[in-house]
Amino acid sequence: MIDRKTFTELMSGVCAPVTVVTATAADGRPHGSTVSSFASLSLDPPLVSFALDRASGLLAHLQPGDRVGVNILGAHQREVASAFARRRGPGSKFDGVTWTVRAGLPYLPESAGWTAGRVERHVDGGDHVLLLVCLEEAESTSAAPLIYARRIFGTHAPLAVAS
Repeated sequence: MIDRKTFTELMSGVCAPVTVVTATAADGRPHGSTVSSFASLSLDPPLVSFALDRASGLLAHLQPGDRVGVNILGAHQREVASAFARRRGPGSKFDGVTWTVRAGLPYLPESAGWTAGRVERHVDGGDHVLLLVCLEEAESTSAAPLIYARRIFGTHAPLAVAS
């Protein structure tokens, strides 16, 4: 088995989308966290997946059957990604961030895309839990996406055509 340093160095070279996953607690407080493991899983039914650290405070609010929002961040939202990546008290990650409620979930209106659905199930993933989500609604824009690779934020650019 490879060691932790080798693994993290390898994975730093994999470009990942940057999202903020959100939920609403039973008492109405918003919760959210930056997630870079968001991926398409199935077209029929429409399923996506993402992973959360077992120590994530968000995980308690995303049990099977719970609603979840995924804000796909735009290239202009590096600061938002950093704010939601920090560990803080419930609700405080939203301080100073433009957000509203959409479909009963915290929503970041300046995002490049947004989707919401229900957690179908959890899958064990070592020190993380993989969540499978069945999508119920979605919206995309033409905004450039925020991506993360080599421990820095960036965005997608088309390759030059070789002659």
